Parts: sequence; structure tokens; C-alpha cells
Amino acid sequence: MAAAADTSLLLKPEEVPPAREFNAEGRSPFLLTCDHYGRLIPQVLGDLGLPESELVRHIAWDIGIAGVAEALSKHLDAHLIAQRYSRLVIDCNRPPNVASSIPRISEATTISGNEGISREAAATRRAQIFDPYHRRIDEIIDQRGSAGLPTVLVSLHSFTPIYAGIARPWHIGTLYHRDTHLPPLLLKLLRAEGDLVVGDNEPYAVSDETDYTIPVHGEARGLMNTGIEIRQDLISDRAGEQAWADRLARILGEIETMLRAQQLLPA
Repeated sequence: MAAAADTSLLLKPEEVPPAREFNAEGRSPFLLTCDHYGRLIPQVLGDLGLPESELVRHIAWDIGIAGVAEALSKHLDAHLIAQRYSRLVIDCNRPPNVASSIPRISEATTISGNEGISREAAATRRAQIFDPYHRRIDEIIDQRGSAGLPTVLVSLHSFTPIYAGIARPWHIGTLYHRDTHLPPLLLKLLRAEGDLVVGDNEPYAVSDETDYTIPVHGEARGLMNTGIEIRQDLISDRAGEQAWADRLARILGEIETMLRAQQLLPA
């Protein structure tokens, strides 16, 4: 395994770029993002000192959300931009200046490949993974604006059924901070389903200190936005992924109709 201090080219020419896009010509007002879509690790970093059993866990990526995001993109005719590299390399939903951006410990697991990382090596990870992904989201929002397409940002994630030994009861949660339009509608329609335990800023809440995608691309740009967290045991197979994509497509479709009726989106 290469040392964490290596600052020579992080991604080799044959390695894939961090941003992966689906349905780029989609006409939906919803722009989908998936910060923890993948769990790739640049070749030069080896396995970050971890066994494969750790690299398939939630500490490395958001289990199940990739399948939900791809299916939802198709159902809604929505543009999806997803990030392929593991959050253990650099977390693309954390401000780069916080300790959890490149974690030395995740839950109870020590990430030995991140210990002793130099400022230069951290800057290289940001320059080659974090920045291109977020630059692409910015470009997409700019292009949509130029084309006269409204943009409603939906950031997709998944969460563990048990954390620190405590079971989490929610099936799904809406995450938000400053937006007063989209999250209340989403909460209302999710709760109307009748078979869901719905978290209101649970199991996490959005803040400028702990999040990046919603504060920077949603709130700072004045877009309606929400985060969505789905419990991982509900999307642990293809059937679960598809069922949740179907449900969210139906609900977000209803929300689009409501927003147009309220003249918050062009008719």
C-alpha cells in the first residue's frame, strides 16, 4: 500500500473520474446527487490498510443508494450526478477543512491509510476527487439555468439500521436546514403513506459544519432542496432498491405538481 503522504498523481489515466452521470438530458426539475454512490479507492492508495470486510461496510459508502438513485433518475427523467470514490478517501459531503473529511477513524475502525496524511496529500485528494465532483454539480446547475430549466436539488443517502448499538426506527428521513418549501411537502406525503416511520431531520440534520452538498449547491444558490436518507436494510437487494425508487418517484411527482400549482415552479 502506498503511504498516505504520496502526492504524485492520485488517479492514474486509466482510472475513472469521480463524477458519474446518468440521464444528462433529463427534463425533470429534480437534480439528483449521490455523494456516497461508490466505494472505489485510487490504486496508489491500495486498500487504505483495511480488509475487504471493512471496505464493503457503510463506513466506505452508502449501501443500496446507488440502485435507488439510478432507478429514480429513470422514473423521473431526472439528471443524476454520482460520486464513485469511497468516503474513506475523501468524504464528498463534508467541508474539506473538517476532521471527518478524510477520516482517521470511522465508527470504531481505524483507517491506517489515512493516519499521518500530509497537508499536501490531503490537498491532492481534494483536487482530484472532491473538487471535480462538486465543480460538475455547479456546471450542471449553471447549464440548467442558462437553458431555462428550474432546479430542485435532492441529495440521496442511506443509513445503517443500528448505530453505536442503538436501533434506528426510521425507514426514511428528510434532511434540511433552511429550505421551507420542499421538506414540509416531502414529510407530509411520506407520512401519508401510512406504513412508514419518517424522520424529520433524523437520523441526521443538515448544517454548514457537517454537510457540503446541500449548503453549497442548494442553499447558497437559492435552490429548493432536501436530503433523503433511506435505511439500508430496506434497500439491501435489487427488489428493495426498485420498490423505494418507485415510491419516491410517485411522491416526488406529486410534489412537482404541488410546486407548479403554488407557482414555485413554472407551469
